[in-house]
Amino acid sequence: MISALCAKPEELIRKMNIKTDAVLIDQCDEDGEESSDVNGHTVKVFKNRERGVGKSRNLALSKASADLVLFSDDDLVYNDDYEEAVLKEFEGHPEADGIFFNFEVDESRRTYHTEEFGPVKITASGRYPTYSLCIKLDKVKEKELSFSPLFGGGAKYSCGEDSLFIMSALKAGLRLYRSPVCLGREVLRKSTWFEGYTDKFFFDKGVLYHFLYKKAAYPIAVRFILKHKKTMCVSIPPHKALSLMAKGIKEGKSINSEVV
Repeated sequence: MISALCAKPEELIRKMNIKTDAVLIDQCDEDGEESSDVNGHTVKVFKNRERGVGKSRNLALSKASADLVLFSDDDLVYNDDYEEAVLKEFEGHPEADGIFFNFEVDESRRTYHTEEFGPVKITASGRYPTYSLCIKLDKVKEKELSFSPLFGGGAKYSCGEDSLFIMSALKAGLRLYRSPVCLGREVLRKSTWFEGYTDKFFFDKGVLYHFLYKKAAYPIAVRFILKHKKTMCVSIPPHKALSLMAKGIKEGKSINSEVV
């Protein structure tokens, strides 16, 4: 299930080396749907004027029909054997409702690297990107899980839809695991939403922290700033960055949790 922006569907599928059936949500300037055969597999394309990665992932979930669904972004290139690798992991671990796989990414963007198979705890919700997750679709529908329309690229708050989805899945009782198996690599490019460590970055991070950590949001924000101040607080000093996160936490408290 691919979330893309103004894509050329067949060209993108070949570029990503997709060799399974796929659902492509193309956030563009028109609405519509089409289906085509690429590399011997069915690709369903849904064009959508609405922006927001959370909305696009929800639409993909509603259109998917396979037992296992693999989230994806349009800057990934898959290994030739990724389908076989995914199926082998689920066959070897039938207890898993979902598995996070490794991808080769630039060191500056790496938030995790798995060296041995094991369970994912709720405290690690913020470590894993959605594109690394393959999950059983029936479990997602059974628990009525969805992505927040308020968070992520193209939404009001610029990041965090993946962390919130993962946290809600774990709270719902889904058994999520991490695997050392690598499925492909990320092609480094300019982000469609990240504009640097700006006021908005820290403010939005504060809003997200409220929903992730509740009463512990502020002390965890302090830890975050102290840990990353040398890389993230070059233009904005640490005390201002923390103040922005605190304002974001306050705004988070004012948002109805039912819409997140």
